[in-house]
Amino acid sequence: MKSKRMPAVVIIVVSLAVTVLAVLGGRATSAQDTAQAKYTVRVPNGLAFSEFRGYEGWQTVSISRNEKLMAVILANPVMINAYQSGIPGNGKPFPDGSKMAKIHWNPKKLETFPTATVP
Repeated sequence: MKSKRMPAVVIIVVSLAVTVLAVLGGRATSAQDTAQAKYTVRVPNGLAFSEFRGYEGWQTVSISRNEKLMAVILANPVMINAYQSGIPGNGKPFPDGSKMAKIHWNPKKLETFPTATVP
């Protein structure tokens, strides 16, 4: 009897779906005070986390993953509109207010679905 294996594409799609659900579920269960406290963080002599308020709703530009790290790059609507208008390929500068954020997670396997990796 031959064993049937799931195609790699199916595993990847299911893994991404589980990741998205885990992220959304984590956002829904986080406490309001914790959400507000994160905006007090500031890089010494640099950016404040509050400058990226609302990043949770920004559009995903790229996702990457290896054994040690998961990452997603997000862009705000100003940045997305700039890309759609041909920037930077058309030689124009990005408009004021363009922002991107890169978020890193340490991946771990789900106990209930060991082929899935979540942040």
